[in-house]
Amino acid sequence: MSAILIAEDHEQISSFVDKGLRASGYQTTITADGRQAWALAATGAFDLLVLDVGLPGLDGFEVLRRLRGDGVAIPVIILTARDGVDDTVTGLEGGANDYMTKPFQFAELLARVRLRLREGGAAPAEEATLTAGDLSLDIRRRTARVAGREVELTAREFSLLEAFVEHADQVLSREQLLGMVWDMDFDPGSNVVDVFVRSLRSKIGAERILTVRGVGYRLKPATG
Repeated sequence: MSAILIAEDHEQISSFVDKGLRASGYQTTITADGRQAWALAATGAFDLLVLDVGLPGLDGFEVLRRLRGDGVAIPVIILTARDGVDDTVTGLEGGANDYMTKPFQFAELLARVRLRLREGGAAPAEEATLTAGDLSLDIRRRTARVAGREVELTAREFSLLEAFVEHADQVLSREQLLGMVWDMDFDPGSNVVDVFVRSLRSKIGAERILTVRGVGYRLKPATG
């Protein structure tokens, strides 16, 4: 299991990223201080660093500069509200592996985390196809097949089904699904998950996604 360090001083954002990554199977540690982020990342105990720029103590650019100066090769994804070209160039030329601006969608962050971990050798190469029973997802082409039949899904439906397939036969709460698939600032009280589950059921078969009353949903991999 890959270990990810989240260096972010905005509690709502760090909590959101933390929950989403944990729900996706990663171990996470949060720090809100730049000096601590530098010290922790330099230990070699982490496989990837999600790094905010506006940290107290040391800003993210300085954390990155010191890590690279010390020869620490940990993959770094900068996650910041600074969207200027100069900031992006500073981050990437300073040794960041990726640069994302806020606000962001967790699904995109998760995709970038997986990519950087694969590049860094911290996780096994992701298979081109995910399967659960007679469901199969082509990750590169973003297509889905049910019992050999290709079904047309929207980008959001595909991301939702991907979350279910990755956690086949596990109960996923609405909060977990919001964290994995939807925007970070989406209202947790919204019924958007239920709406998309209904839509997904209509395309892959209602019997495949079970409702666990009062908890959430569970993908039933095979229909028997």
